[in-house]
Amino acid sequence: MMKLSTLKFLYVCPLLVLFYPFVVTSISQAKNMKNQFPAVIAFGDSVLDTGNNNYIETTVKANFKPYGRDFIGGKATGRFCNGKIPSDFLAEMLGVKEAMPPYLDPHLQIEDLLTGVCFASAGSGYDPITIELASVLSVEDQLNMFKEYIGKLKAAVGEKKTCYILAKSLFIISMGSNDISGTYFLASYRRFEYSVKEYASILVNMSSNFIQELHKLGARKIGAFGLSPVGCVPLQRTVLGGIERKCAKKVNSAAKIYNSKLASSLKALNDSFQDARIVYLENYKELNALIHKPKKFGFKVGDSACCGVANVELGPLCNNFALKICEDASQYVFWDSYHPTQRTYNILATEMLKKDIDKFL
Repeated sequence: MMKLSTLKFLYVCPLLVLFYPFVVTSISQAKNMKNQFPAVIAFGDSVLDTGNNNYIETTVKANFKPYGRDFIGGKATGRFCNGKIPSDFLAEMLGVKEAMPPYLDPHLQIEDLLTGVCFASAGSGYDPITIELASVLSVEDQLNMFKEYIGKLKAAVGEKKTCYILAKSLFIISMGSNDISGTYFLASYRRFEYSVKEYASILVNMSSNFIQELHKLGARKIGAFGLSPVGCVPLQRTVLGGIERKCAKKVNSAAKIYNSKLASSLKALNDSFQDARIVYLENYKELNALIHKPKKFGFKVGDSACCGVANVELGPLCNNFALKICEDASQYVFWDSYHPTQRTYNILATEMLKKDIDKFL
């Protein structure tokens, strides 16, 4: 039987992950977008967390080598990747700034606040059990930090300028992966209480409430990512994929159910808020294509990680004790047992921006 401590760790990370394609574009396109969004502001989980977990009491951290080995300066910053993640690509390719700082960074400058920060926390989710298992920042915590952030903006540039920044900035949310992949399937806490459809509806309702709160606080351009094929991440393959390590179909099926409900919910919100743009950002198909046809996109490996193996005793994430660390992460779709590589994020983000950025304008 799996140890409770191991189960909690698996649960914690399960979704830290989830790849999420993001809104980014080619350099030429970025020039045209530079003045459209004064700032980029992110909420959610490890897909967007640029280091907030470094400053809280949690085991869900990535502030050690070999994480960040391909990031600026080769530094491990708390990003669950070998390099940049969607938050960074989005800010950079929209001409806002080179990388996205975490809100809890004690060295933030006024310019950092003016051009956007990240409130995401790796391991986070909508379900309170998800937060308890991972000991990370909840949706409420992130919302409270955002309120504090607004106060700092008003103190720095006044209420009028603050309202302008909030109304014109791009808000991105990545949440739900840890709830579905971890709390529901790996930890099984909710499977005895709800069917997949019931649980997905609960999560989507929480998502809707969160977005409505952001709208009340001044956000007007909000994009929420659907879930990726989380059943195909290396750890899920190892734990639930059988001897052949196939994708966990039931996990992917749940992700699709969640995505369908989320898309409908966001459409309803968009129709309701005439002064806002609420956009569903689909990212299941793109990552799924990279995983199943890696060579078509220039990758060599799509079903296992560059760093580490899904060993439930050592934990699913990459570390200095990993049994394997590849030399060239750009050949892999996945960096660790949950998260994509910098190159994967770049490809997905670029495609996402091409498809969806105009929906915010």
